[in-house]
Amino acid sequence: MAEEYELKMQKAIEATEREFSKIRTSVATPAILNNIRVDYYGTPTPIPQVAKVTVPEPRMLLVTPWEKTMVEPINRAIQMANIGVSPIMDGNGIRVAIPILTAERRAELVKIARKHAEEGKVAIRNIRRDANDAIKKNKELGEDESKKRQDQIQKVTDSYIAKVDEILKVKEADLLEV
Repeated sequence: MAEEYELKMQKAIEATEREFSKIRTSVATPAILNNIRVDYYGTPTPIPQVAKVTVPEPRMLLVTPWEKTMVEPINRAIQMANIGVSPIMDGNGIRVAIPILTAERRAELVKIARKHAEEGKVAIRNIRRDANDAIKKNKELGEDESKKRQDQIQKVTDSYIAKVDEILKVKEADLLEV
């Protein structure tokens, strides 16, 4: 039973990491374009599904559409996404220069990262609550066994909250790096 809840906690960690990958740093990462959707024959489609996104330089993304007709729609979608980058059409692709972050913007991004980390911790605590409720409802368990399982769930919860803190620390260091 504990494995089931531990798996849910792992998924909460993965969701937090996905949210962190969307937060732009001064270093180019293809993940910042993952949530931008482009009109692909009437269907809003994420950029990575219609183009190859590479990092030729530390502060540059190169978006190469699989169809040449998609260059203009992808360029427009990146501009309209308002993520603080300016795409430049370059023949059969689009170059996206990642500007250096200001100190003010870095502080904002750290706040956003902390908010995502807190949401991850809340999700993990909710999973702990669900696990404890299931243990309390199980009438087959004795009081000692019930207490032992709740302690076990608490230890797992503490370890996953520590993991969230660790990935937050890494993301903050990444954001504050000049």
